[in-house]
Amino acid sequence: MITVYLDLEPVPFNKGFYSVDMTFFFDVCLDVYSLPAGGPVIVSGIAVFNKKVILFGSEGNVKMFSSDLACDDVDPQITSGRVLPKATVQVAEPIGLSARICDRPMTCCDPCCRIPDCICQRFGGNFETNTCRNIYVTIGLFTIVQIVRNVQMLIPAYDFCIPEKECVTTSDNPCDMFRRIEFPTNEFFPPKVGECGCDEHCHKPRCCD
Repeated sequence: MITVYLDLEPVPFNKGFYSVDMTFFFDVCLDVYSLPAGGPVIVSGIAVFNKKVILFGSEGNVKMFSSDLACDDVDPQITSGRVLPKATVQVAEPIGLSARICDRPMTCCDPCCRIPDCICQRFGGNFETNTCRNIYVTIGLFTIVQIVRNVQMLIPAYDFCIPEKECVTTSDNPCDMFRRIEFPTNEFFPPKVGECGCDEHCHKPRCCD
């Protein structure tokens, strides 16, 4: 996977809810066999996937200003009059499941979104979309989508204190103290069968030579 673009918009007539539009761009590399007796040809391309979720992010009625904003910049939150939360997505490593070549339908339109220039430059320029055949890939994806908002929390704080008593030091010999420590056998030897807990979940028979 190359990158993910997110767009956050308030949901009309549903106060406190926001729509998170995510566009995933995957770097796909396939081995294509063009001849029955020939070797494979490596083909690289981009797979695009769109996903939308609606999450609750509450509302903020105050305006926030930070030092990251320059004098000549305009914060869209200031002009909109509301403080929007921040949308984040955590993505695990994608899993390639299947791929197939299909003929392009006559009524097929252009891709649903424009591929950013920074991604096109990684592949040497623009992509060819007016082709007679397309490659459709199935990718397994695990994601966690969150909406984050800065809130004020009241936490009790206490002043620092200076200890009045001196630390009691032991008069034991360090070597004698070390000898009383039990030797960590488990740190040097792996657990035996039945001690790691794996046989409680694995019931498949084992093959012995």
